[in-house]
Amino acid sequence: MIEAKEITKFYGKGESRFQVLKNISIKINDGDFTVILGASGSGKSTLLNTLSSLERPDSGSIFYDERDITTFSESELTKLRRDNIGFIFQQYYLLPNMNVDKNVKMGADLSGNKNYRSVIEAVGLGGKLRKYPSELSGGEQQRVSVARALAKNPKVLFLDEPTGALDEETGRQVLDYICALQNEYGFTIVMVTHNLNIAEMADTVIKMNSGKISEIYANETRKTAYEIGW
Repeated sequence: MIEAKEITKFYGKGESRFQVLKNISIKINDGDFTVILGASGSGKSTLLNTLSSLERPDSGSIFYDERDITTFSESELTKLRRDNIGFIFQQYYLLPNMNVDKNVKMGADLSGNKNYRSVIEAVGLGGKLRKYPSELSGGEQQRVSVARALAKNPKVLFLDEPTGALDEETGRQVLDYICALQNEYGFTIVMVTHNLNIAEMADTVIKMNSGKISEIYANETRKTAYEIGW
C-alpha cells in the first residue's frame, strides 16, 4: 500500500512562491488501478512525482508498506525506484542508438531479470527486436517504453499521460496492453490523465482541482480500452 499523509509542495521562491499541493492525504491499495484526474495546472503530475519519489514533498509523509520514504536518503530512494517502481511518460525517452531489445534490457538489468523478452512479446513487438526507435511508429515506441518499465518487474507502475501523444487507435492499443499485463503480473497502476474517459478504466479515481483533492470514487465496473469514449 502507498499512503500519503498531509502532503504539501511549493514551487518558486519569495514573492513568486506558490503552493502546488495542499495537504493531500490518500491511500492506494496493492494491485489497484488508480487514476489521478484533473485539468492542466491542477497539481496531478506533481502529486504523481511526489508519490513516486521523483520529488520530495515540502511537508507530510509518504509510506510504502509502512516505510516513510520522505525520510530516505538519496541512495535509499534510488534503491526504492530501482527495486519497486516503473515509469511511463508521454515522451518515450528511448535511447536512439539502442534497438528495441537493448532499450528493454536496460530496464531488465536494473532488477536482474533474464526473461525480459517475454515482456517484449507481451506488448506485441517480438518481431521487432532489432529495430531502432527511428524505425518504429509512435505507438510502437510507447510500447517499448511500457516493456522497458515492466521488464524491471515493478510493484508499482506510474504513468503520466501515456497516451497524450498517440492517436485514438494507438492509444487504445497501448492502454489495452497495459491492463492485460497488470492482470498477468498484478502490479499497482497510478496514472495521471485529464481524460475523463480513461478514468472509466480505473478501480479508483482521484479528482484534483487547484492542488486539492475534490473527489475520490470507485468505479463499480471497469471498462476496457475499447469500451470507453475517446
